Amino acid sequence: MTAPLHHTIRIGLTLLCGALLIEPPALAQSGAAPQNGPTELNAKIELLTKSLQQTQVELAESRTEIQQLRTALEEVLRRIQPAAAPGEAASANPLPQPRVQESAAAQISQDDWDLLNGKVEEQRQTKVESASKFRLKLSGLALFNAFSTTGQVDNLDLPSFAVPTLPGYSQRGTGASVRQSTIGLTGYGPVVFGARTSADLHLDFYGGLPAGYASASSGIAHIRLARIRFDWENTSAVAGLDYPFFSPNLPTSYMSIAIPAFASAGNLWAWTPTIRVEQRFTGALSPFKLEAGLLDPSAEVNNVSNTNLRLPNATESSRQPTYAVRFSANRKSEESPISVGVSGLYSAQRYFGGYNVSGWAGILDWKFPLLPRTELSGQFFTGKGIDGFGGAPLSPYPPANAVIYNAFTARFLADVGVIGGWSQFKFKLNARNEFNAAAGTGGRNSAELRQIVMYSPGNLIPARNEMFFVNYIFKPRSDLVFSTEYRRFRTYEVQGGPDVAGQVGLAVGFLF
Repeated sequence: MTAPLHHTIRIGLTLLCGALLIEPPALAQSGAAPQNGPTELNAKIELLTKSLQQTQVELAESRTEIQQLRTALEEVLRRIQPAAAPGEAASANPLPQPRVQESAAAQISQDDWDLLNGKVEEQRQTKVESASKFRLKLSGLALFNAFSTTGQVDNLDLPSFAVPTLPGYSQRGTGASVRQSTIGLTGYGPVVFGARTSADLHLDFYGGLPAGYASASSGIAHIRLARIRFDWENTSAVAGLDYPFFSPNLPTSYMSIAIPAFASAGNLWAWTPTIRVEQRFTGALSPFKLEAGLLDPSAEVNNVSNTNLRLPNATESSRQPTYAVRFSANRKSEESPISVGVSGLYSAQRYFGGYNVSGWAGILDWKFPLLPRTELSGQFFTGKGIDGFGGAPLSPYPPANAVIYNAFTARFLADVGVIGGWSQFKFKLNARNEFNAAAGTGGRNSAELRQIVMYSPGNLIPARNEMFFVNYIFKPRSDLVFSTEYRRFRTYEVQGGPDVAGQVGLAVGFLF
């Protein structure tokens, strides 16, 4: 009875292992490329992993049954041998022969079992173990920044604009930081209502500095992204803390990871709680994409230093979300991707005394190759009442009177028009060497700004901020990065000449 069972198990294991060894190359050599790219491939890998787990359980049950049969057989032999003569037991007993066959079959099954376990272990090395049965991906960047700054800036680690020089204070500074290191988790879930589900959680350590020893290098964790995705074939729905989808491009800089470059010089960047829907078209309209969403931004920056108190901002006080829509044309290509998008934004705001402001913005973004190995990307915007998304400089100092600022200055500032943008030229010498040069500017209408300074005389509100940088990025391996960068700031106050500052930096990073 056991010989046919072992024979069947051996055949099944051989076919299974052969399928495991043959199927991945067959998938890789298949002429029909998956329509959904890595997402569909991840689904196939997940299906194969489930099949392996189920087969492993069945094989374990078969091994248990074989062991029970072996124990029963040994018990029968033990009871029969005393009743037979030693010579007869040695010559006439046919039972030891099946034991030899059983041993041989068990040895073959063990080899197949070891081979299957080896494939399972290999698969497990590419999967982060989690409480869920679904796949979890870990990523991150261990980043070391060293820098030397001339002039006065708003932040030594990651400056955004220059500030007025103060008599008696040093005009130079040198330091190092690891606070821009990041950690990311991406989870892949089940298919729900026909959509593939996934989630992202990204953190850095730029959420503030604690008191005490080693505070300069002990940054507080800061959430960058925390979103859930539902992806159908041509439609996606995203909810959570996300980048502003109407501003998809970011400058390339390893000195500005926690806060993107040009954050106060033409780049609308601030991560915002968002619910958005993305529609992709097929056929003749396949290059086009339409996105629409509801956002909850900070219409104005909170200048009151209180980490525990959260009051409704002007947008939340209006009881309306910020509405945004983007229409883009795209060409997907690893060598030379092209994307041009036009966006519109509306933000209703309600300030002290029932003062209402209709914030709005028009945005144009682009990314396309100029020549072989080159790329031009950037953004342009204009509008008002969009300080919460960045792009224009804010006062680096708390207001002299927070009540007056929130009651009067903030609402008048939301009525001041803003304009800005940035552009970057990228040159990729090869896969290891890359050069970037970029410039950006963002500011407010100076004439309108002068009229509201009287309401907050102690609060310096810059009128315009200009910045440019050049950097060189060297990647000897796909997971190792070296970069050098020089950046320059020129910040204009409402009156008087500009404040000027510069920074030279070195970045060393390891991606995992």
